[in-house]
Amino acid sequence: QAQLVESGGGLVQAGGSLRLSCAPSGRAFGAYASGWFRQGAGKEREFVAAITWRAGTRYYADSVKGRFTISRDMASSTVTLQMNNVKPEDTAVYYCASDPYGRREYSVRDVRSYDIWGQGTQVTVSS
Repeated sequence: QAQLVESGGGLVQAGGSLRLSCAPSGRAFGAYASGWFRQGAGKEREFVAAITWRAGTRYYADSVKGRFTISRDMASSTVTLQMNNVKPEDTAVYYCASDPYGRREYSVRDVRSYDIWGQGTQVTVSS
């Protein structure tokens, strides 16, 4: 079963930077889009950023636009999330997700678009 593995989470001070990575745990597989979501304590999972693999089109939540950058590496099938100028409200478990089929029944901002998820990585921003 295809799985994703996130790495790069940790503790960072407000205003600092962190880089998250996501890669297939086994054999690489193709995807229409990959996304990052996050879930804070007692909150619902929310969209952070997404990218389409073929065109490289990027999507961002308003709360992270201008601070976070999503990118993909075709050779390694890796998706990264560069987080700059982080804020305490960015504290959450961050999940990587993949849409391998591209059915486009839902927006890339919607969790229902994604069939494969990682286990999550904790990001904590101290003030």
